[in-house]
Amino acid sequence: MFETAELGQKVDEATYIKEAPEVRAALLEAQRELAEADISVVVIVTGVGGAGKSETVDLLLEWLDARGIQTHAMREPSDEERRRPPMWRFWLDLPPRGRMGIFFGAWYSQPILDRVFGRTGVAELDQSLDRIIDLERMLHREGVLIVKFWLHLSRKAQKRRIKKLEADPRQRWRIFKRDWKLFRHYDAYRSVGEHVLRRTGSGEAPWHIVEGADRRYRHLTIARTLLGSIRARLEQARAAPPAPKPEPLHLTPPEINIINRLDMTLALDPAEYKEELLRAQGELGLLTRRLRKKERSLILVFEGPDAAGKGGAIRRLTAAMDSRDYRVVTVAAPSDEERARPYLWRFWRALPPPGRVTIYDRSWYGRVLVERVEGFATPDEWQRAYEEINAFEEQLTESGTIVLKFWLAITPDEQLRRFRDRQETSYKQYKLTPEDWRNRDRWASYEAAACEMIEKTGSESAPWVLVEGNNKEWARVKVLKAVLRSVKAALGD
Repeated sequence: MFETAELGQKVDEATYIKEAPEVRAALLEAQRELAEADISVVVIVTGVGGAGKSETVDLLLEWLDARGIQTHAMREPSDEERRRPPMWRFWLDLPPRGRMGIFFGAWYSQPILDRVFGRTGVAELDQSLDRIIDLERMLHREGVLIVKFWLHLSRKAQKRRIKKLEADPRQRWRIFKRDWKLFRHYDAYRSVGEHVLRRTGSGEAPWHIVEGADRRYRHLTIARTLLGSIRARLEQARAAPPAPKPEPLHLTPPEINIINRLDMTLALDPAEYKEELLRAQGELGLLTRRLRKKERSLILVFEGPDAAGKGGAIRRLTAAMDSRDYRVVTVAAPSDEERARPYLWRFWRALPPPGRVTIYDRSWYGRVLVERVEGFATPDEWQRAYEEINAFEEQLTESGTIVLKFWLAITPDEQLRRFRDRQETSYKQYKLTPEDWRNRDRWASYEAAACEMIEKTGSESAPWVLVEGNNKEWARVKVLKAVLRSVKAALGD
């Protein structure tokens, strides 16, 4: 694979002086068009040590408008980053639309180094690469341009390069002990690199292997490649048809389904409710302390129709917890900042650290519920959301996060009764909006979407709990007991 990058290719000074200004001007113009087209770009620069990665990034920052670029040197994860799923730190750094992010190594560095130094096996490496493939496929579908460069040197060329930099007082700072350490593992690094490039190169995010020995050749090749990738993406955007106007979907749920088969007569009398509630809350308070000691995080997701009792159930949970240990995230329409990035970005950045609890009052499932039903998401967006959500939740549970999801169900008649109660009670009127009344007309569509959502995203590690919600007391206690069972099982009780 790397043989074509070991041919000793060069660019003479006269050619470089003639062509560099033209390429630089074209790159600046392409960057301006990207900003106007609201297209974000992720540039990954990685490869063998001494191949000129830092010089390449310096060149891009010099030739482009650095105000539209963020550069990220992905070194060893910090303590905070180790406490979250591996992809968390990369999600936080994704550039918004119209801007460019340049990543040294990005999500490739750690899996490669772990394999080279024997900290992981082939299976673990491939699992990491599967996550990378999922991420890059998602970014591509979200309109992000991904340009990946592998800067390569032969073993002899790498040794010469490192020695030359060490001997130059102005360049000596670029060489560290780890560069010689990696040089001693050159064959392993090359082998692992070939495996990684074969697994992760795709039409959506291809690899560009660049010989790094000659600075002028390297700089012109990378600049031209980046320019060509940007122009192709702009041309694709210009050729794309205009986005269709949102159109609500009219769905019909199965006559018998997992929601309408729930027994909505289940109830607790006031005395039994009080006893059960206090017992469960007391136990939950102790369990959340154990979560903190065990450094296990907990995510609770609440979905369901308007007035189904999500807020009431959440308040009974938080009443049993130390307010320093939990956060309630109420999910509404995305902000401009959130719209400028891939859909799941705003949920990745709100993930709890170990020992903490995050409760979502509505969640990432909005894409396959309200956005699908109301036509705010295209068919491609909501259909692929199932795959992306499942991958997201798998990463959460693999990193030790406990994930539990609740669908609070009520009947249309009970919802109407609660709406009228809100109308007539002054301190509840703020809860009722014209949108709530309008959504009642879409009851069947939301039920159909919810049934499909539960079927496609329920798993043993991140299950859905269906809650019969006509009786609030029953629903609240069922939620508490489900949380207790899930946390106990995760902690080994």
